[in-house]
Amino acid sequence: MTTRTWFITGVNSGFGRHMTEQLLARGDRVAGTVRRMELMDDLKEEYGDLLWLAHLDVTDAPAVHRVVNKAFADLGRLDVVVNNAGYGLFGAAEELTDEQIRHQLDTNLLGSIQVVRAALPHLRAQGGGRIMQVSTYGGQATNPGASLYHAGKWGIEGFIEATMKDVAPFNIGVTIVEPGGARTAFRYGSARLGPRIDAYEASPARMTRRFIEEAVQLSIGDPAKMARIMIDSADQHPAPLRLVLGSDSYNAIHKALSERLAALEAQRELAFSTDFPPVE
Repeated sequence: MTTRTWFITGVNSGFGRHMTEQLLARGDRVAGTVRRMELMDDLKEEYGDLLWLAHLDVTDAPAVHRVVNKAFADLGRLDVVVNNAGYGLFGAAEELTDEQIRHQLDTNLLGSIQVVRAALPHLRAQGGGRIMQVSTYGGQATNPGASLYHAGKWGIEGFIEATMKDVAPFNIGVTIVEPGGARTAFRYGSARLGPRIDAYEASPARMTRRFIEEAVQLSIGDPAKMARIMIDSADQHPAPLRLVLGSDSYNAIHKALSERLAALEAQRELAFSTDFPPVE
């Protein structure tokens, strides 16, 4: 088993916490970012210098670059950079405030982009590494009442997939993780809702709001198992572009891709009809 140094955003809860616990237990080093340092006191006390911590709000782009630079400087190298920090914003597009929309995209999309941009010069200089982007099945499939959440996840998946092609010559592998529902605080802890508009009682968007407000349904996914697969993927060469985790994720993505492919194939003749005739 190879010992590595990891940089993970949002290590105080969810997948970030599960990954950090498992990595430290096996002897890897973790550079973790948090919003509340005291939530990591137990792991810091147990593992000491194996756990490097910094306060970070990923919506602060200059701070992202300062923290990433300091982590590389203090630890010498980072083998895997994990974009994990993020949260869900739910409600019909019309129900969300401008402030909520900006913060959602600043966190889930632009924050992740800035972490990658800050890390790439260091990864190139050290001769390679791995970038891991935590997304969701919602990066390829959609649900009502989640338009802005999907906007961020579809956006970051496009950015990451294109970046994978840019950095392949530098021995930098890239993986997008697409988990389904997992028993973390994401759904019933950090998720946020837009102000209610009564007209949407008749819309499918209300299903998502009720799902979160009632907070009674357990997710099917085991976050510890998912974290283990994410960690193990660092040993795969070449890096898998996508990791689909959870039967709900597989089913949702399979349905979405099948429907999109069928719709595309139905338009083949129309698409080709818009080309100039071939030159003879």
